[in-house]
Amino acid sequence: MTSVTDTRPAPLKIGPLTLDVPVVLAPMAGITNTAFRRLCREFGAGLYVSEMITSRALVERTTESMRLINHHESEKTRSIQLYGVDPKTVADAVTLLVAEDRADHIDLNFGCPVPKVTRKGGGAALPWKLGLFRQIVEAAVTAAGPVPVTVKMRKGIDSDHLTYLEAGKAAEGAGVAAIALHARTAAEFYSGQADWSAITTLKNTITSVPVLGNGDIWSAEDALRMVAETGCDGVVVGRGCLGRPWLFGDLAAAFRGDASGTPAAKIEPTLGQVADAFRRHAVLLTEFFESEERACRDIRKHVAWYFKGYPVGGDLRASLASVVSLAQLDDLLGTLDGDQEYPGVGAEGPRGRAGTPKKTSLPEHWLDSQELVSAERAHLTEGEGDTSGG
Repeated sequence: MTSVTDTRPAPLKIGPLTLDVPVVLAPMAGITNTAFRRLCREFGAGLYVSEMITSRALVERTTESMRLINHHESEKTRSIQLYGVDPKTVADAVTLLVAEDRADHIDLNFGCPVPKVTRKGGGAALPWKLGLFRQIVEAAVTAAGPVPVTVKMRKGIDSDHLTYLEAGKAAEGAGVAAIALHARTAAEFYSGQADWSAITTLKNTITSVPVLGNGDIWSAEDALRMVAETGCDGVVVGRGCLGRPWLFGDLAAAFRGDASGTPAAKIEPTLGQVADAFRRHAVLLTEFFESEERACRDIRKHVAWYFKGYPVGGDLRASLASVVSLAQLDDLLGTLDGDQEYPGVGAEGPRGRAGTPKKTSLPEHWLDSQELVSAERAHLTEGEGDTSGG
């Protein structure tokens, strides 16, 4: 294993923004709403990005999109991720955010591998059409003015259709403030092991803006190792923080640690502390949704992640996963033995659905050419109709 000695990077600069801890919360549909972002901030530091918001829906000011772009007053750096396939629509969405002072940072999604997105030519499929990719990024950067724009992408569609180097150079030329790479292809989804060597290659190619690495960061040690092995300027953390908002505390301590390379003490919560974080999450969701009932429905999907590895019986887990009120949640959590110690490796490692490698859903004849043909524009227009939040 590579030593973590002297791996502390300099403060991460994303345009006018400076992060003393070079850590970014990856946008995750249905997860990184205001409630979860606030909870993660309470444990650590970094940049916390919103759920993906569809540009057309935002321009049309749909109720859901306008709700998703709201930030709590405690969120001092407001970060929003946009998804779009049309340069003008993306530019209009960025203009709205900037003109109404709703964002301090805008990220563009070119990494989503979900079939409903890629089959319309969006997400991880779009950089294959390099000219269109460049137009979208240039339009966003121009519309954003002083607000920094970044891009998040994957290696490509599959191993035969890699796009990250050409897209990275195009984004750099268009004036983005940073580039993040999830070191998998769309076809890999979240399966297997992320190819960190691709992050190294991108970092060696892009020289004027920071390169951030994403993929298989399950611990602070993983983050330090990624920086040491790839030379990247910071890390983007996604599934590793599911049910573990305190991971951002681990990351902050690790990156702020001394130069001796001695690992910082890891947060190892008791079962009671996990229960407290789980309940806090539910309370924040209640504020976000302005509905206790809806918050309880939403917190159910987090049960397995929070209590992974802890001695919580199947019946209790099932009850937590069907909770309907905070009062009921309190009653259930009150039955736990809060003094149960951290279970170690059982609570760590991969979480979330990895999926399996499979052929990426694409518009017909999408791979025939890297130039966008007129017949393909209809697919792109349809793709803009997807609901914000993924």
